Amino acid sequence: MPDSNLPARLTPPRPHDPAAAERLVTDFAARGAAEAAYAESGSGAALLAALGGHSPYLADLALREAATLLRMAERGADAAFGLAIDPLGRADPSASAAQLGALLRQAKRQAALVIAAADLSGEWGLDLVTGALSTLAETAVDLACAHLLREAAARGDIALPNGGKRDPKSASKGSGLVVLGMGKLGARELNYSSDIDLMILFDPAAATHEDRAQSVYVRLARDLVRLMEERTAEGYVFRTDLRLRPDPAATPLAVSIPAAVSYYESFGQNWERAAMLKARPVAGDRGLGEHLLAEIRPFVWRRHLDFAMIADIHSIKRQIHAVHATKRGAGESVAVAGHDVKLGRGGIREIEFTAQVAQLIWGGRDPGLRDPTTLGALAALASAGRMDRRAAAELADAYVFLRDVEHRLQMVADRQTHRMPEDPDGVARIASFMGFDGADSFVAVLTGHLQRVASQYTRQFEAVPSLSHAGDDGAGGNLVFTGTENDPATLETLAGMGFANPGGVAAMVRAWHHGHRRATRSERARELLTAMMPAILSAFARQREPDAALARFDSLLERLPTGVQVLSLFHRNRALLDRVAVVLGAAPALADHLARVPSALEGLLAGGVGQAASAMPALVSTARHYEEALEAARRLVTEGKFEVDVAALEGSLDVDAAGEARSDLADAAIATLLPQVSKDFAARHGRVPGGAVAVVAMGKLGGREMLPGSDLDLVLIYDHAEEATESDGPRPLSVPTYFARLAAQFVAALTAPGAEGKPYEVDMRLRPSGNKGPVATSILSFERYHGPDGEAWTWERMALTRARPVAGPPTLRKRIVAACRTALESHAGPKAIEDALAMRVRMLRDLPPDGPWDVKARPGGLVEVEFIAQALQCAHAADHPRVLAPSTRDALRNLAREGLLEAEEAAELVAAERFWRTLQSLLRLTVGRWREESLPGPAAEALLRGLAPACAQASGGAPVDLPALRLEMDRVAGSVRGAFERRVGRLPEKGAS
Repeated sequence: MPDSNLPARLTPPRPHDPAAAERLVTDFAARGAAEAAYAESGSGAALLAALGGHSPYLADLALREAATLLRMAERGADAAFGLAIDPLGRADPSASAAQLGALLRQAKRQAALVIAAADLSGEWGLDLVTGALSTLAETAVDLACAHLLREAAARGDIALPNGGKRDPKSASKGSGLVVLGMGKLGARELNYSSDIDLMILFDPAAATHEDRAQSVYVRLARDLVRLMEERTAEGYVFRTDLRLRPDPAATPLAVSIPAAVSYYESFGQNWERAAMLKARPVAGDRGLGEHLLAEIRPFVWRRHLDFAMIADIHSIKRQIHAVHATKRGAGESVAVAGHDVKLGRGGIREIEFTAQVAQLIWGGRDPGLRDPTTLGALAALASAGRMDRRAAAELADAYVFLRDVEHRLQMVADRQTHRMPEDPDGVARIASFMGFDGADSFVAVLTGHLQRVASQYTRQFEAVPSLSHAGDDGAGGNLVFTGTENDPATLETLAGMGFANPGGVAAMVRAWHHGHRRATRSERARELLTAMMPAILSAFARQREPDAALARFDSLLERLPTGVQVLSLFHRNRALLDRVAVVLGAAPALADHLARVPSALEGLLAGGVGQAASAMPALVSTARHYEEALEAARRLVTEGKFEVDVAALEGSLDVDAAGEARSDLADAAIATLLPQVSKDFAARHGRVPGGAVAVVAMGKLGGREMLPGSDLDLVLIYDHAEEATESDGPRPLSVPTYFARLAAQFVAALTAPGAEGKPYEVDMRLRPSGNKGPVATSILSFERYHGPDGEAWTWERMALTRARPVAGPPTLRKRIVAACRTALESHAGPKAIEDALAMRVRMLRDLPPDGPWDVKARPGGLVEVEFIAQALQCAHAADHPRVLAPSTRDALRNLAREGLLEAEEAAELVAAERFWRTLQSLLRLTVGRWREESLPGPAAEALLRGLAPACAQASGGAPVDLPALRLEMDRVAGSVRGAFERRVGRLPEKGAS
């Protein structure tokens, strides 16, 4: 609750109409001794005065249900509310409709009085008020449905498996009836005099005669509405609205579940996605309802970001304004007198739309954003960085205040109204009802909230980029692409922007506007393109070779199946367009990936590197089945890798941070998929008694130094009960076969290509015995192989320095760590140095560098830095166990701390290792494997820009051109070669740099 905008109030508001207040106090006291004592007490008199002085409806309720007020005074609001609705939970669903109706209406009156009194007295806040109203409605609908289902069963229309049970929830199981609470009921945000939005669905197979199922459940829906809405001398229960069902103009009141699923999969609209955000089962067979919601989850929470939906949702708001244009209160301006606090400018609906649109955009990637409540959604969006925290707080404050105003408006006469009164006295009544001392202060607070909401709504929905070229690149002028001929002024503008071939660029753009590319064939796509054209051309004009970069954008448009989604992304996110222009200008490999997988763009909007890894566990866990879980993981891996690669190309991530981010992503994929694969495998083959499997990362992943395109070097190790010989499933397997096949399925999950590409390549050659050994190794075999008397070679122990368990039970992971340490310590000694030297000699002879840019294999390159670190760790692990570290840079620093390297020497090697990794990373991003001496201009520019920090650390200066870079490479290689020969041994002259 926002403390700053609501008056401090521990007692009910003072009456606006003192005479009416006095009448209620007097009439209430005249009913009996207990009532008189209540009316004479300070709190009782104040509450009665507030009710009588503001609301004829509540004054009547207070007299009619005086006992309820007395119970509340004695036991508190929570207990009084519970007593009001308790009869509904104990009612017999087989009672007559008249008896049931009387009971429902009585509960409604008593609960409504308690809720209003708790609200006005300050005992309950908004969440408790709306929650109680929602509980009342859900309980009433549940009982009514149980009654109607019994009637249908008595007619022979349906069979109730649990029909003999009195509890509505139990009795309705297997009934085929699903009642979804929609809107505010679904979110438990019901307002004081609200309709209840319901969607009634059914399983045709549950009817006694399936061909008559439609008429059976339509009758039930009609009877439910009548039971809820019928007004008698006892009042009514709830107004009921069924118009949120699929295609309400063309479908009956009850819709079959298969028809609903088919509709949403084929024809569902964005407004229906927004409506389904809040849907939940409130009556009938709740399990069946949950199953239905799971089935349509992909419709609501789309796999890809959907900025094209924003205009669609906003059009609903424009239609509201158009429909109500002749009515005061729901128009385009902020007002007070006659203003509709729900539909009007700055009102509740704008807050809801703002939250829901952000949820629909991001909730497919992050299940944590799927909170059905408005306040919960705003908090989640702010926490996840999807909404500015101050904006979310302003919207939340406004929401609470406006909902309170809405409740006061409805409490006056139990009318479903959201409009402020037209006259000054009416405004003053609501101000007093809200607890304000005067109308002026209330109007100021209300207007402030409405204006802030309107401003936030405008920022999200109504901001439109300029349609003219503003010349932010230094050139102004025409940009006209209509007709069939080039416009001379446009050619002049394009030349001034830096395009080398203005005529070719103009022809290309004109082809876009004429729909000659797949992505621009729809009218909506061309509208977006027109709006974005100045920004598009400006972004590409800033690249080193703008014509080539724009040509790659043209290829992207040609390969996209539709352009609306991507162009909408650019339309709403100008910074994204700038980033894509950089990628297309400097990194053809990333550009090709973007053309193949346009959804990779979404990773650039995730709000910082690492979002894909953090979102993966929750997104995979909500998958409906195994294949969906795999596809979700693959998609996030694809997006996450692209996101890190672009950040590295731009220079916003150094090579260390990028390596850690890529490794975190791979760790998340491994740790998330291993349980999914194990569960799916166990469904066929059972589990091995005491069985457990762990995944050990080796190589670049083990050292958290992954580069673009790095394989995953993995070893799978398992354990099991000593007496176990086979699994316990329907198709049992022997223990070795079980874990070998499980390992194969796990590797397939990591490597199998999906709709958006192949997540990873996996290399398992570092397992014991390499390719000759089993794909999964038992922990006992692993310990023996690497133990003091084991068969492991020195190069395998060097690889163990980077071993890092990343998935599996903690106990097994600790045992693996201990086994690796034992292997390194037990084999320490000078022979490790001798073997490392011999291996490097063979590599220089058999695997020479592949061209001048092979910075890994060249003399003095990355391999020699890694050999120094690994060989020294293997040699000294026994006497200096603290040297061990998976990453090369940490190992080098540890060796210096232990006195095994000079501090300056270690610092030079750390800087050299970072230099080589940075260069290798940028080469992979820009040109891939490159054998020529010269580099393309954009790639050279990206290398020089990205290497500047690494060069500053290595030598204190950054090269300004390619010849300077080649000199720096030779200097670094010489430094590394010198350290290698000092610490490992001299190499043949032919291998010298």
